[in-house]
Amino acid sequence: MELSISNLSKTYDNGVVALDNISLTIPTGMFGLLGPNGAGKSTLMRTLATLQECDSGSVFFGELDVLDEKDAIRRLLGYLPQDFGVYPKVTAYEMLDHFAVLKGLSNRARRREVVDGLLQQTNLFDVRHQRLGGFSGGMRQRFGIAQALLGDPKLIIVDEPTAGLDPQERVRFHNLLSDIGEDKTVILSTHIVSDVADLCANMAIINKGHLLVCGPTQQLIDEVSDKIWARFVDKKDLAMFQQRHAVISTRLLSGRTLIHVYSEQDPGDGFEEAIGDLEDAYFATIAGRHRAAAHCG
Repeated sequence: MELSISNLSKTYDNGVVALDNISLTIPTGMFGLLGPNGAGKSTLMRTLATLQECDSGSVFFGELDVLDEKDAIRRLLGYLPQDFGVYPKVTAYEMLDHFAVLKGLSNRARRREVVDGLLQQTNLFDVRHQRLGGFSGGMRQRFGIAQALLGDPKLIIVDEPTAGLDPQERVRFHNLLSDIGEDKTVILSTHIVSDVADLCANMAIINKGHLLVCGPTQQLIDEVSDKIWARFVDKKDLAMFQQRHAVISTRLLSGRTLIHVYSEQDPGDGFEEAIGDLEDAYFATIAGRHRAAAHCG
């Protein structure tokens, strides 16, 4: 089922506009919502998860009105928030079994089958009797996905799931998300560009409450692939290059300063053509340098 968001807006009491007239259609599969911290991603995720009210707009998941039919949506929803707390003295099996009861799995044999299956799926079965307080960050995130998958949800929302994970746990988590995203609508909200590049066929970029662009991930990459130029510069010359060129990113590489600029033609000044990737598309869009063809809303 598609998730259709139309003209969604939210302004907080302190005047911060978290969502400004967001319109977006999210198809079945893995969908990446990319933006910097404070872009409005978590506000949108909490609204879609029926945990927060919006000021105006509508959201439909298939024929269901997400904003008005909250109980019906919650039966189809799995949610892993950015900050997922656990009871440290409770074992993984006990906690997941408790969540299963809350989800309506009252038959003990069926519940055991479901809980065991989810622990196997998330590679936690061997530590099912370990207390959650002893879990690593990656193990806690995988447990979070296990609880989000209870009830066979059709819509799954994960908010910043790989922040703070080590590279090995990040790969495990990517593989897990990829497996569950084949026949469900999975929204991955993150500020980590490579998460979206690795996992999501479709995506959107949001910043300061505004939806800047959405569409197939590869299309967004293709649009900038021949417009990115790179060179190393001395740190003392960086400001000069920023004044003379549309610099979209600066980073240290092996102790040297590498800059990427966005230009439809050779900018000169010793720049060499680079093959643009999703990170370049993201930074160019956030900086207002690139106006992608795949606009939304």
